[in-house]
Amino acid sequence: MNVNADDSSVASIAAAIGEPARSRMLYCLLDGRARTSTELAIVAKVSPSTASAHLHRLNALRLVKAFPQGKHRYYSLEGPSVAAALESLSVLAGTTRSPFVPNTPVGLRAARTCYDHIAGALGVSLHDRLTALGWLTEASPEGQAYDLTPRGTQACAALGIDVGATRALRRRFAFACVDWSERRPHIGGAFGAALLKVALKQKWVVQDLASRVLNVTRAGRREMHNRFGLKV
Repeated sequence: MNVNADDSSVASIAAAIGEPARSRMLYCLLDGRARTSTELAIVAKVSPSTASAHLHRLNALRLVKAFPQGKHRYYSLEGPSVAAALESLSVLAGTTRSPFVPNTPVGLRAARTCYDHIAGALGVSLHDRLTALGWLTEASPEGQAYDLTPRGTQACAALGIDVGATRALRRRFAFACVDWSERRPHIGGAFGAALLKVALKQKWVVQDLASRVLNVTRAGRREMHNRFGLKV
């Protein structure tokens, strides 16, 4: 083991975390929600260009990861080990953090459409449950694209989703779409659209005629609990 190299690596990471602006960015991301460089610049109280330089360093040290979506580039913590280290430092420092409170209207935050897939708290919860049930697997090193596992393919067939036809569509099959109110991923792509179609057809949700709000029905709450173990 190269002790000097290890010492140098630890010192670099400690220095990166110890800089006040970078520290504010990292602790802002500790709630598990992704944010743009512009938002992190505001949190860190620095200019956008300075924020980009800080994020570049944090990314190089594998403290954060970045992924593009539309015209934005979102950042989140690299993984649980980074979160654990930050939590430990908080314990040593004796500090507390204010929780993230979205200002999105309640109806839109609970459940809505994002283009043609389910978003809001319902969409994020569905993403988490399908991952936990072993339906989805990461199809890219960055974790942005998903594919169905054999278990997921079988379960989708039981739901009435034609997986073959869904794959044949000229669009991405499934990917992590960052939810703008929850700042965590819901399921986008052809598979996300197929899930919404099933939910509407089976009347698990009803589309609000004047907005993008989705209202979960009593049958929907029952079916989502029975099929996915999801409490709505």
